[in-house]
Formats: sequence, structure tokens, C-alpha cells
Amino acid sequence: MSVTASIAASVQAADDSGFHAPGPGSFELPPVFGDVTKPMILVVLSAIIVVGFTWAASRKAAVVPSRLQFAGEFFYGFVRNGIARESIGSEHFMKFVPWLFSLFMFLLVNNYYGVIPFIQFPTMARIGYVIPLALLSWVIFIAAGIWAHKGPLKYLKHQTMPAGVSGPILILLVPLEFLSNIIVRPVTLTLRLFGNMFAGHILLILFATGGAALLTSGNIGYGAVGIVSFLLGIAISFLEMLVMFLQAYVFTLLSAMYVGEAIAQEH
Repeated sequence: MSVTASIAASVQAADDSGFHAPGPGSFELPPVFGDVTKPMILVVLSAIIVVGFTWAASRKAAVVPSRLQFAGEFFYGFVRNGIARESIGSEHFMKFVPWLFSLFMFLLVNNYYGVIPFIQFPTMARIGYVIPLALLSWVIFIAAGIWAHKGPLKYLKHQTMPAGVSGPILILLVPLEFLSNIIVRPVTLTLRLFGNMFAGHILLILFATGGAALLTSGNIGYGAVGIVSFLLGIAISFLEMLVMFLQAYVFTLLSAMYVGEAIAQEH
């Protein structure tokens, strides 16, 4: 039997045992109470976790830090020095550290919900939670650019007219720069984070539910495939943990880079 035929037979066996392939419907969770859903609760809980963690890590700051203080200082220093200072510059970066640190920690908690037992739902896999964060980053870097260049018109000129370029080529260049630097950025921020969290969660559901369906199919051969499916699911979970961190980092890094480009005096 070919590999393709084996896979097809396994899928058929899973279907026969009541397996339904995961899809967008897997993210439409029923309300927990009233109109309140699980993702709503998780988003509020993540804000409480971030505030509670930062408060607990800083309330008894000492020269010799406790483990909690060390963890808080590590994350803060990572965002402050590794993201904000490097992307925005040493002159103005501190103005944006509170936003960037809050953003990174908030995304980190919400992403890692996807691998926490009994929660297992990354809230950023729902695009409705990603769009406001992307729009807020957009508003912040637009406002920073207007502030740095002392007015919206000067900022638009900075973003759409590269230095040293003149003549008819601007007719083509200005709209492209406007789309690239103003319009498209929040869209790419949204799609990158949402797409990775959505796809990763779909994979985890597929290997977990598919493996369970194969194990309960009553066929020894399919049961063996089910065990392999579970093992692959565990391996993908570890990979997904790395992706979750990277997506929080990339979203925060790009937000900082957009601020840095907006307030730069040269385009």
C-alpha cells in the first residue's frame, strides 16, 4: 500500500469513528455564561496576570533580586534594550517602553494559553483581538511621526517622498510609499500574528483529535498511527511554544521599528 493510500485509509477510519476535521468552527466557542465566551475571559485574565506579575516583581525591589524580581527585570530589560533602544534610538526610546513592554507581555500570555492544559486556546487566534492591537500600534507610530515632524503634512512628506528623489517618478512613488508605510502596516501586523496562532492551533487540534479517533477505531494498525499522531502533536507543541514567543517578539519589534522610522529625520 502506498503512503498516500495509507494516509487516506487512516483519514477514512477516523471519519468512520466520528472524527470531524478542525476548521474555523473550532474557534467558535459557546458562551460560558450569558454572552461571555472563553476568549473574553482569557483576555481579561491576561491583563490581570500581566499587571499582577509586574506589581509583584517590582514591589520589593532590592539590590540582590528575588527570583520574581529577576524575571521581571529580565523581560523588562529584554524589551527596553533589545527592542525599544535598538529600534527607536537612544534619544526617544524611553517614551515608548511602557507601551512596548505591556504589548509584549500581553501577547506572550495570550499566545501561551494555547499550550496550557485545560485552557488550550490562544486568544490571538481570533482576529478580532489582534486588529485592535495592530490599530493601536498604528495610531501610536502615526502620532509619534506627527509629533516628531511637527505636523501631519511634514510627516506625510517624510513617509512618502524619499530624500533625493524628484521629478515625474514621484507620481508613481508617492502612492506606493503611502500604501506601504501608512496603510499596509497594520494589515501585515494583524495577519502575521493571527495567521500563525490560527494555523498552529489548528495543527494541535488535528493531531490530538485525529489521534484519539484512530486509537478508538478498533483497528490495531490505525491505533499505531494514532500513537504516532499523538507523538507528532507533542513535538509540534514544543515547536508551537517557540512560535508563540517569536510572534509576540516580532509584533512588538515591528511596532517599535515603525515608531523608529516615523520619528527618524531621514527617510
